Amino acid sequence: QVRLVESGGGSVQAGGSLRLSCAASGSIGSAACMGWFRQVQGKEREGVAGIDNYRRKIYADSVKGRFTISKDNADNTMYLEMNTLKPEDTGTYYCAAVCMRYGMSPIEKSHLRYWGQGTQVTVSS
Repeated sequence: QVRLVESGGGSVQAGGSLRLSCAASGSIGSAACMGWFRQVQGKEREGVAGIDNYRRKIYADSVKGRFTISKDNADNTMYLEMNTLKPEDTGTYYCAAVCMRYGMSPIEKSHLRYWGQGTQVTVSS
């Protein structure tokens, strides 16, 4: 069983930065597919950034150049560095791990097996 715990959310003004962390417990492996997703009430959960089984980093177009995903395999923690935040980045951010099949995209919500409880990010204008 894998447990994921997000932290680092908060409230910032537009243009600010936040760093989210996702601590994973349980055996997921250094090459595990992991991703960050966000959801606004009433809308679908969308993929923001992910690392696939080949260790490639994948970003949604809306965050390219502003967000950076990374993973520390030594302590099984994934990070999302978010810069130049915009009000439309507001939402609950979830981390997810372990793709259903090897090689799947880590930013498609149906592909991920385990989910954290989420952390709120609010960006004010």
